[in-house]
Amino acid sequence: MGGVPEPHTGWTFLTNHARVLAAIADDHNARIRDIAAYCRLTERAVQKIIADLEEAGYLSHRREGRGNTYRIEPGMVLRHPAEAGLTVAALLSLLVQDEADRSGRPVDPGMAPADF
Repeated sequence: MGGVPEPHTGWTFLTNHARVLAAIADDHNARIRDIAAYCRLTERAVQKIIADLEEAGYLSHRREGRGNTYRIEPGMVLRHPAEAGLTVAALLSLLVQDEADRSGRPVDPGMAPADF
């Protein structure tokens, strides 16, 4: 194994919860190991974040063989009062577009919130 990822120092605009959710939106079958590497977190931290998101109703999973398939609830609103009314789908659509811009891959214009 690659060990613990090198942590990021300093503040960031997105929380680790948002990063994990965006990684899952990008790949509903992602392994915790892959999410952790992408987000530069430990696997244990990702497990805790996924548990938080499931407990709050933002995420659910279905066991398939040895892996999981995750389902994001796109209509859930963000928790902070400053984002009152902003849905998970709206947040993820911004992050998905940004990731596509950075990677050079096209975003499916027909991508609907249910695709998250």
